[in-house]
Amino acid sequence: MNRIVRHPVMAALLCAGLALTTGCNRLKARDQLNKGVEAFKTASYEQAIDHFQQAVQLDPTLPMARLYLATAYAQQVVPNMQTPDNMKNAQLAIQNFQLVLQKNPSNLNALKGIASLYFNIQDLKDAKSYQNKIIAVNPNDAEAYYTIGVIDWTLAYKNAIPVRQSFGLHDDGAAIKDKKACAALAEQNSPLIQEGLDALNKAVQLRANYDDAMSYLVLTYRRKADIECDDDAARQADLATAQQWVEKGLAARKANQIKANENVQKGIELGK
Repeated sequence: MNRIVRHPVMAALLCAGLALTTGCNRLKARDQLNKGVEAFKTASYEQAIDHFQQAVQLDPTLPMARLYLATAYAQQVVPNMQTPDNMKNAQLAIQNFQLVLQKNPSNLNALKGIASLYFNIQDLKDAKSYQNKIIAVNPNDAEAYYTIGVIDWTLAYKNAIPVRQSFGLHDDGAAIKDKKACAALAEQNSPLIQEGLDALNKAVQLRANYDDAMSYLVLTYRRKADIECDDDAARQADLATAQQWVEKGLAARKANQIKANENVQKGIELGK
C-alpha cells in the first residue's frame, strides 16, 4: 500500500494490468485518500477536499473517505458567521456527515461533527438534537451534556436580558418586580433552566473537575433566580448556590492547571 502511494507511476502500471476497472479505481481512490490526508495535515483544506472528493467518486465504499471529506468542509466553517460561503461549507459538511450516518447511524465522529456545525452556525435546536443523539450512543459523553447546558443557558439568557433591560435592571440578580413579566419569563425559561441544570450536573458527575461545566452552572443558577418572582428566599438560595459553584469552579480550574503542568513536566522528562 505504502509503495503504491509513494510511487504513482507504479500505481498506474498496476491499474493498467488489472482486468477489472473497479480494482483500478480502488487503487486510485486510496492514492487520493492519502494525498487528501497529507493536504489536510498542512491545513490545505481546499486541496484536501478535492482529493477526498475524487476518492469518494472512485470508490464510494472506501472507509473514512466520506468522513474525511465532511471534516475538511467543516474545518473551513467560521463560527457565528452567516456569510453565504460559510453557510455553504457548513451545509456541505453536514450533508456528507449525514451520508456517513446513512451507512452507520451510530458513527460518533459524524454525530459530533453535525452537532458542532449546527452550534457554530447558531442552529441551536438542531445542535441540541444531535447532542442528544450522541448521548443515545454514548451515555457517558460529558461534553454532550455540557453543550446541552450551554445551549439551554444561551436560550434562557436571550429570553431574560430584554425583560430585565425593559425594567432598567442589570444582570446582577436583582428581582424582577413586575409579576406579569416575571411569570411570562418563568413560563419561557423554566424548562430550559431545568434541562440545563440536569445536563450540567450530569457533566460534572461524569467529569469531576469539569470547570467549564461549573461555570455554566453558575450562570444557569443566576437565570433560575430570575424566575423565582415573589419567592425572595428561593431567589437568594439560587444566588447562593451560584456562588458555591463559583468556588468549586475555581478549585477545579486550579487542580486542572496543576495536572496540566505535571503532564508538561513529565513530557519534558521523557524527552530528555
